Amino acid sequence: MAEQLPIQFEYKIQQTFDNFFPGANQEVVTHLQNAIEQHQEQFIFLWGSNGVGKTHLLNACCQLAHESLLTTFSYSFTDHQLPTVRLLDGLESIDLVCFDNIDTLAGNAEWELALFNFFNRHRDQDRQLIVTSSTPPNYLTIELSDLKTRLNWGLTLKLEALTDHDSLAALNFRANLLGFRLSKEVGQYLITRYARDLPSLWALLDSLDQASLAAKRKLTIPFLRQFLTSRAFESSESAVIQEPLNH
Repeated sequence: MAEQLPIQFEYKIQQTFDNFFPGANQEVVTHLQNAIEQHQEQFIFLWGSNGVGKTHLLNACCQLAHESLLTTFSYSFTDHQLPTVRLLDGLESIDLVCFDNIDTLAGNAEWELALFNFFNRHRDQDRQLIVTSSTPPNYLTIELSDLKTRLNWGLTLKLEALTDHDSLAALNFRANLLGFRLSKEVGQYLITRYARDLPSLWALLDSLDQASLAAKRKLTIPFLRQFLTSRAFESSESAVIQEPLNH
């Protein structure tokens, strides 16, 4: 029987190293770039709190590897439902494999054993593996001791959360990429009254850019207040509509 080839899950090609704001994480970014370009590390464990950019950097690694004519595979695990372990079939032949949210596999005996076996097969072929987690490898609640040992091999990198100053700089960085200027007052308003994690801030900035263009208005604090009030109202209406009736 011919070897089963893995499904090529798409990574987000718009998330690259060029449009990642590093803040205090420039050294981590440099390590990742060198690892891909110079094949310096077989295994990298990237960890940090939610919203610091782990997924973005995984996508950036895949994009860089693709540009270097390497084969890539990326998959993001979630708490909702784990895929079958057959996801790993044939992945040992892929140059760069990236697994996001590896901590969600902890405690699942079938997945822990499957990942341990894949780790060994992939490493034996001198391929590269990058995984992310919200905790360092020593704090993972992995029950298979041999897998936990493997996850402590290689290079462990921590992503630091952005400070308020970094968050403001990140918003300006994103605004420049979108082609408009963000005033200091608007930026400060956003980081003091909205979610601090970068993905949420950048998603909001994208929505604000589209809304201001549609309304043909500048992105000012009065417009921002109007936009956020309208969005909060729409969210509350949706919650009311979706709320089940008690009989």
